[in-house]
Amino acid sequence: MALSLWDCTELARQLEADGLVDHISAETVRRVLAANALKPWRYHSWLSAKVPRDAAFAAAVSEISDLYTRPLAAHEVVLCLDEKTSIQPRQRTAPTRPATAGRPVHVEQEYKRDGALNLFAAFDTRSGDVVGWSAERKRAQECVTFLDLLDARLAPEITVVHVVLDNLRVHKSKLVNAWLGQHQRFVFHFPPVHCSWMNQVEQWFSILVRKALRCADFPGLLALDRHLHRFIEHWNRFAHPFNWTSKSIAKVMAKCPAAEALPDAA
Repeated sequence: MALSLWDCTELARQLEADGLVDHISAETVRRVLAANALKPWRYHSWLSAKVPRDAAFAAAVSEISDLYTRPLAAHEVVLCLDEKTSIQPRQRTAPTRPATAGRPVHVEQEYKRDGALNLFAAFDTRSGDVVGWSAERKRAQECVTFLDLLDARLAPEITVVHVVLDNLRVHKSKLVNAWLGQHQRFVFHFPPVHCSWMNQVEQWFSILVRKALRCADFPGLLALDRHLHRFIEHWNRFAHPFNWTSKSIAKVMAKCPAAEALPDAA
Protein backbone atom coordinates (compact mmCIF):
# COMPACT_ATOMS: atom_id res chain seq x y z
CA MET A 1 0.00 0.00 0.00
CA ALA A 2 1.21 3.49 -0.83
CA LEU A 3 -0.43 5.04 2.21
CA SER A 4 0.30 4.55 5.89
CA LEU A 5 -2.17 7.20 7.07
CA TRP A 6 -5.72 6.97 5.71
CA ASP A 7 -8.76 9.23 5.71
CA CYS A 8 -12.32 8.13 4.98
CA THR A 9 -12.26 9.13 1.31
CA GLU A 10 -9.07 7.15 0.71
CA LEU A 11 -10.47 4.12 2.54
CA ALA A 12 -13.66 4.24 0.43
CA ARG A 13 -11.61 4.48 -2.74
CA GLN A 14 -9.45 1.49 -1.73
CA LEU A 15 -12.45 -0.66 -0.79
CA GLU A 16 -13.87 -0.11 -4.27
CA ALA A 17 -10.49 -0.75 -5.93
CA ASP A 18 -10.11 -4.05 -4.06
CA GLY A 19 -13.58 -5.15 -5.21
CA LEU A 20 -14.88 -5.50 -1.65
CA VAL A 21 -17.83 -3.25 -2.49
CA ASP A 22 -19.29 -1.88 -5.72
CA HIS A 23 -19.63 1.57 -4.22
CA ILE A 24 -19.24 3.13 -0.80
CA SER A 25 -19.13 6.73 0.29
CA ALA A 26 -16.67 8.33 2.64
CA GLU A 27 -19.55 9.10 5.01
CA THR A 28 -20.51 5.42 5.17
CA VAL A 29 -16.89 4.53 5.95
CA ARG A 30 -16.92 7.14 8.73
CA ARG A 31 -20.10 5.65 10.26
CA VAL A 32 -18.68 2.10 10.13
CA LEU A 33 -15.45 3.19 11.78
CA ALA A 34 -17.32 5.15 14.45
CA ALA A 35 -19.59 2.18 15.20
CA ASN A 36 -16.49 0.06 15.80
CA ALA A 37 -14.56 2.78 17.70
CA LEU A 38 -11.81 2.79 15.06
CA LYS A 39 -9.70 5.85 14.15
CA PRO A 40 -7.00 4.61 11.76
CA TRP A 41 -5.68 8.13 11.16
CA ARG A 42 -4.57 8.38 14.79
CA TYR A 43 -1.65 6.62 16.44
CA HIS A 44 0.19 6.52 19.75
CA SER A 45 3.78 5.51 20.30
CA TRP A 46 4.52 2.73 22.74
CA LEU A 47 7.64 0.94 23.89
CA SER A 48 7.87 -2.81 24.25
CA ALA A 49 9.58 -3.85 27.47
CA LYS A 50 13.20 -4.89 27.04
CA VAL A 51 13.44 -5.91 30.69
CA PRO A 52 11.12 -8.70 31.85
CA ARG A 53 8.70 -7.63 34.55
CA ASP A 54 9.75 -10.47 36.76
CA ALA A 55 10.86 -10.80 40.38
CA ALA A 56 14.09 -8.87 39.72
CA PHE A 57 12.15 -6.01 38.12
CA ALA A 58 9.71 -5.95 41.04
CA ALA A 59 12.56 -5.91 43.55
CA ALA A 60 14.28 -2.95 41.83
CA VAL A 61 11.07 -0.91 41.65
CA SER A 62 10.17 -1.75 45.25
CA GLU A 63 13.63 -0.72 46.44
CA ILE A 64 13.40 2.75 44.93
CA SER A 65 9.80 3.23 46.02
CA ASP A 66 10.91 2.39 49.55
CA LEU A 67 13.70 4.99 49.34
CA TYR A 68 11.13 7.62 48.40
CA THR A 69 8.47 6.78 50.95
CA ARG A 70 10.00 5.44 54.16
CA PRO A 71 11.21 7.69 56.99
CA LEU A 72 14.95 8.34 56.68
CA ALA A 73 17.41 8.10 59.53
CA ALA A 74 19.27 11.27 60.50
CA HIS A 75 22.41 10.01 58.76
CA GLU A 76 20.68 9.31 55.38
CA VAL A 77 19.76 11.35 52.33
CA VAL A 78 18.24 10.29 49.02
CA LEU A 79 19.37 12.18 45.91
CA CYS A 80 18.05 11.78 42.37
CA LEU A 81 20.80 12.50 39.84
CA ASP A 82 20.76 12.93 36.08
CA GLU A 83 21.92 15.20 33.27
CA LYS A 84 19.89 17.58 31.13
CA THR A 85 21.85 17.38 27.90
CA SER A 86 22.46 19.71 24.97
CA ILE A 87 20.97 22.93 26.37
CA GLN A 88 21.64 25.56 23.69
CA PRO A 89 21.88 29.34 24.31
CA ARG A 90 20.11 30.06 20.99
CA GLN A 91 20.88 33.76 20.62
CA ARG A 92 18.15 35.15 18.37
CA THR A 93 19.12 36.96 15.20
CA ALA A 94 16.72 39.78 16.10
CA PRO A 95 15.88 41.15 19.56
CA THR A 96 13.00 39.58 21.42
CA ARG A 97 10.05 41.98 21.62
CA PRO A 98 8.30 42.29 24.98
CA ALA A 99 4.58 41.80 25.38
CA THR A 100 2.37 44.83 24.87
CA ALA A 101 -1.36 45.34 25.19
CA GLY A 102 -3.08 42.76 23.01
CA ARG A 103 0.19 41.29 21.73
CA PRO A 104 2.27 38.42 23.17
CA VAL A 105 6.06 38.30 23.40
CA HIS A 106 7.61 38.01 19.93
CA VAL A 107 10.62 35.69 19.60
CA GLU A 108 12.63 35.53 16.40
CA GLN A 109 12.58 32.00 14.95
CA GLU A 110 16.16 32.09 13.67
CA TYR A 111 19.03 31.85 16.13
CA LYS A 112 22.81 31.52 16.20
CA ARG A 113 24.42 28.28 17.29
CA ASP A 114 27.06 28.57 19.99
CA GLY A 115 27.62 25.12 21.46
CA ALA A 116 25.61 23.57 24.26
CA LEU A 117 25.79 22.81 27.98
CA ASN A 118 24.97 19.69 29.94
CA LEU A 119 23.42 20.37 33.32
CA PHE A 120 24.28 17.85 36.03
CA ALA A 121 21.65 18.04 38.77
CA ALA A 122 20.86 16.26 42.03
CA PHE A 123 17.40 16.59 43.61
CA ASP A 124 17.03 15.97 47.36
CA THR A 125 13.83 13.95 47.67
CA ARG A 126 13.05 15.14 51.20
CA SER A 127 13.82 18.86 51.01
CA GLY A 128 13.47 19.52 47.28
CA ASP A 129 16.84 21.31 47.21
CA VAL A 130 18.79 21.04 43.96
CA VAL A 131 22.55 21.05 43.41
CA GLY A 132 23.55 21.83 39.83
CA TRP A 133 26.72 22.11 37.78
CA SER A 134 27.12 22.53 34.03
CA ALA A 135 29.79 21.35 31.62
CA GLU A 136 30.24 21.32 27.86
CA ARG A 137 30.79 17.55 27.84
CA LYS A 138 29.12 14.61 29.55
CA ARG A 139 31.73 11.97 30.26
CA ALA A 140 32.81 9.93 33.25
CA GLN A 141 35.25 12.73 34.15
CA GLU A 142 32.44 15.28 34.41
CA CYS A 143 30.28 12.83 36.35
CA VAL A 144 33.07 12.32 38.91
CA THR A 145 33.58 16.09 39.18
CA PHE A 146 29.90 16.50 40.01
CA LEU A 147 30.05 13.67 42.55
CA ASP A 148 33.02 15.44 44.17
CA LEU A 149 30.90 18.59 44.37
CA LEU A 150 28.08 16.68 46.08
CA ASP A 151 30.50 15.01 48.47
CA ALA A 152 31.95 18.38 49.49
CA ARG A 153 28.50 19.87 50.10
CA LEU A 154 27.16 17.04 52.25
CA ALA A 155 27.85 17.23 55.97
CA PRO A 156 30.15 14.52 57.38
CA GLU A 157 27.29 13.45 59.67
CA ILE A 158 25.55 12.10 56.56
CA THR A 159 27.07 8.64 56.36
CA VAL A 160 24.72 7.10 53.76
CA VAL A 161 23.97 8.92 50.51
CA HIS A 162 21.46 7.01 48.36
CA VAL A 163 21.74 8.12 44.73
CA VAL A 164 19.04 7.18 42.23
CA LEU A 165 20.27 7.41 38.63
CA ASP A 166 19.68 5.76 35.29
CA ASN A 167 21.60 2.98 33.60
CA LEU A 168 23.70 5.27 31.42
CA ARG A 169 27.11 3.77 30.66
CA VAL A 170 28.83 6.83 32.13
CA HIS A 171 27.23 6.10 35.51
CA LYS A 172 28.68 2.58 35.49
CA SER A 173 32.10 3.44 34.08
CA LYS A 174 35.38 2.26 35.59
CA LEU A 175 36.19 5.81 36.67
CA VAL A 176 32.89 6.23 38.50
CA ASN A 177 33.14 2.78 40.09
CA ALA A 178 36.66 3.61 41.29
CA TRP A 179 35.30 6.84 42.82
CA LEU A 180 32.57 4.88 44.60
CA GLY A 181 35.23 2.58 46.04
CA GLN A 182 36.86 5.61 47.65
CA HIS A 183 33.60 7.21 48.82
CA GLN A 184 31.73 4.40 50.48
CA ARG A 185 28.95 6.50 51.95
CA PHE A 186 27.56 6.84 48.40
CA VAL A 187 25.26 4.00 47.31
CA PHE A 188 23.92 3.90 43.74
CA HIS A 189 20.42 2.62 42.95
CA PHE A 190 19.47 1.97 39.32
CA PRO A 191 15.81 1.76 38.23
CA PRO A 192 15.05 -0.85 35.57
CA VAL A 193 15.57 0.16 31.94
CA HIS A 194 12.80 2.45 30.62
CA CYS A 195 11.77 3.50 34.14
CA SER A 196 13.26 6.98 33.98
CA TRP A 197 9.93 8.28 35.32
CA MET A 198 11.04 6.90 38.68
CA ASN A 199 13.89 9.41 38.86
CA GLN A 200 12.41 12.50 40.53
CA VAL A 201 14.96 14.88 39.04
CA GLU A 202 13.21 14.29 35.70
CA GLN A 203 10.18 16.08 37.16
CA TRP A 204 12.41 18.96 38.16
CA PHE A 205 13.94 19.10 34.67
CA SER A 206 10.46 19.52 33.19
CA ILE A 207 9.91 22.49 35.52
CA LEU A 208 13.29 23.93 34.50
CA VAL A 209 12.40 23.73 30.81
CA ARG A 210 8.94 25.22 31.30
CA LYS A 211 9.97 28.02 33.66
CA ALA A 212 13.48 28.96 32.52
CA LEU A 213 14.20 27.63 29.03
CA ARG A 214 10.93 27.86 27.14
CA CYS A 215 12.15 30.79 25.01
CA ALA A 216 15.90 30.34 25.11
CA ASP A 217 17.69 33.54 24.02
CA PHE A 218 21.15 33.93 25.55
CA PRO A 219 24.21 35.67 24.07
CA GLY A 220 26.45 32.67 24.78
CA LEU A 221 27.30 29.71 26.99
CA LEU A 222 28.44 31.87 29.90
CA ALA A 223 25.13 33.73 30.00
CA LEU A 224 23.27 30.42 29.77
CA ASP A 225 25.33 28.94 32.61
CA ARG A 226 24.58 31.94 34.83
CA HIS A 227 20.90 31.74 33.97
CA LEU A 228 20.76 28.05 34.92
CA HIS A 229 22.37 28.73 38.27
CA ARG A 230 20.11 31.72 38.93
CA PHE A 231 17.13 29.46 38.38
CA ILE A 232 18.54 26.85 40.78
CA GLU A 233 19.05 29.57 43.41
CA HIS A 234 15.48 30.78 42.85
CA TRP A 235 14.13 27.23 43.11
CA ASN A 236 16.04 26.54 46.33
CA ARG A 237 14.60 29.63 48.01
CA PHE A 238 11.15 28.04 47.71
CA ALA A 239 12.21 24.39 47.41
CA HIS A 240 9.72 21.65 48.13
CA PRO A 241 9.74 17.88 47.71
CA PHE A 242 7.42 16.18 45.25
CA ASN A 243 4.40 14.37 46.65
CA TRP A 244 5.48 10.89 45.66
CA THR A 245 2.81 8.19 45.75
CA SER A 246 2.80 4.54 44.77
CA LYS A 247 -0.34 4.66 42.58
CA SER A 248 1.44 4.72 39.24
CA ILE A 249 3.98 2.18 40.46
CA ALA A 250 1.18 -0.13 41.54
CA LYS A 251 -0.05 -0.34 37.92
CA VAL A 252 3.40 -1.45 36.80
CA MET A 253 3.87 -3.83 39.70
CA ALA A 254 0.51 -5.46 39.05
CA LYS A 255 2.10 -7.09 35.99
CA CYS A 256 4.92 -8.57 38.07
CA PRO A 257 4.01 -12.09 39.25
CA ALA A 258 6.31 -11.83 42.25
CA ALA A 259 5.39 -8.27 43.21
CA GLU A 260 4.38 -7.51 46.75
CA ALA A 261 2.12 -4.65 47.77
CA LEU A 262 3.93 -1.35 47.97
CA PRO A 263 3.43 1.00 50.91
CA ASP A 264 1.56 4.22 50.22
CA ALA A 265 3.56 7.43 50.42
CA ALA A 266 3.09 9.63 53.44
